[in-house]
Amino acid sequence: MSNNQQLDKLTTTITTSSKYKHVSPDLVRALGVVELAKRPSLKTAVKATKNKLHQIGGAYLDGSPNYDKGLALLAANAADPEALRATCCEIMRWHVSTQERLPILDYFYTTTLADLPPIKSIVDLACGLNPLAWLWMPFDSHTTYQAYDIYADGMAFVDAFMGIVGINGRAAVRDILHNPPTEPVDLAFILKTLPCLEQIDKQAGMHLLDAIQARYLLISYPAASLSGRHKGMVATYDAHFQKLAAGRNWRVQRHLFPTELAFLVTTP
Repeated sequence: MSNNQQLDKLTTTITTSSKYKHVSPDLVRALGVVELAKRPSLKTAVKATKNKLHQIGGAYLDGSPNYDKGLALLAANAADPEALRATCCEIMRWHVSTQERLPILDYFYTTTLADLPPIKSIVDLACGLNPLAWLWMPFDSHTTYQAYDIYADGMAFVDAFMGIVGINGRAAVRDILHNPPTEPVDLAFILKTLPCLEQIDKQAGMHLLDAIQARYLLISYPAASLSGRHKGMVATYDAHFQKLAAGRNWRVQRHLFPTELAFLVTTP
């Protein structure tokens, strides 16, 4: 079997599996190229690629989200602001990243973004279900919002959510590791994203920050591991951020919350 045939077989095997059938095929192929070069067989390369996908995405999803049910609930409660917020919170529990942010949601965005001028455009990288926090963000209907992640079903759901609540934006599947967006925007959300990308490539964070064209960056890290351990996490990610920021002439505001360490960056 040729290299291309092996890669096609690996991609088909993974993208037709129940767990990863919605994952970006571009990402699967990019990971597959690397793993096929390192592994002695197609079988072991498939396993290694699935492990990478679990590290950067699968580990953060609570089973198989029922997006149809979620959309029905959102539509049913769209006219009631209090019920809509409660529904968004319930759905955000489906993804570990947004679930962890729920205890600080009432003040996370208003605190970190308090000193910004009016924001006209946002890009949300590896967004997961973060766009559902729109109701807690200090923006209005004139702000455009582009959201990207690797799961097609998740992005279809987020895109539909945007329509229900009147966000001027779209959500789309994108492998930001190998194809980062480069359109100029006012603000980029890079929330708990860099450690995930660096599971694949140690230089991924540096490369992404080099590519993004944003006036402001909101970069964050988890304050605890997925297993709930806090020991050393904040110090480790403080050091990680300082390494990324070195030589960039950024202005930085640091915010430490019970579940998240965040840096608001003003770029030159």
